[in-house]
Amino acid sequence: MNLKNDQQIALMRESGRLVAETLDMLGDFVRSGVTTGDLDHIVEEYLRIHNATPSFKGYHGFTGSICASVNDEVVHGVPGGRKLNDGDIIAIDVGAILNGWHGDSCRTYTVGNVDDESKRLMRVCEESLAIGIEYARAGNRLTDISYHIEQHVNAAGFSVVQNLFGHGIGRSMHEAPSLPHYGPPGAGPVLKPGLVFTIEPMIVAGSPDVRSLDDGWTIVTLDGSRSAQYEHIVAITGNGPMVLTLR
Repeated sequence: MNLKNDQQIALMRESGRLVAETLDMLGDFVRSGVTTGDLDHIVEEYLRIHNATPSFKGYHGFTGSICASVNDEVVHGVPGGRKLNDGDIIAIDVGAILNGWHGDSCRTYTVGNVDDESKRLMRVCEESLAIGIEYARAGNRLTDISYHIEQHVNAAGFSVVQNLFGHGIGRSMHEAPSLPHYGPPGAGPVLKPGLVFTIEPMIVAGSPDVRSLDDGWTIVTLDGSRSAQYEHIVAITGNGPMVLTLR
């Protein structure tokens, strides 16, 4: 695993802060009638104005600057001509490279009047992320995070998608370790100061089974149930977890 020093973590905090600001800004534009392509354009322009490069654009051929996953789309939704409708929920994942370091964060937004169960799904997902961060402490093992996320999600009657992971991050978007959001505690590497990775639970209202669409990117729930995702980058420090993707 590639441990970061304090100076490198400070640089990652700058890229993380820019991603957080981008997601804050984007909330004003998520509304009925807007296309996912419109949102993609807004994000790319904002990042480039701030001297950053979109992490996702061109990554293994991905065409967008954001991943825009609507309703039953779990992750990696390709932005384009799809219009948002009243009652939709949309997970928007933003990645940025600033001064050679990656920032990466995701939030789920409501579009207009959203049903209470979708709001509960979103709330439980965000709560599970916060719980996972609490266990991102030096001396714990990686899957201590995984276990407590899944316990919270299952207790609420929802499911964790089981073949999509958090990941180490730094000068590369994906580094070791890979973080499942499910499973027993006490496995994986011991968490050490300097380890930096994403925690990004993807949870669904129904079955955790998923499939890929023909575009080769978008992953949707098999039963059509809705999905939510929240993501932060966390650095392990001697004083507890440090969230790098905050304003």
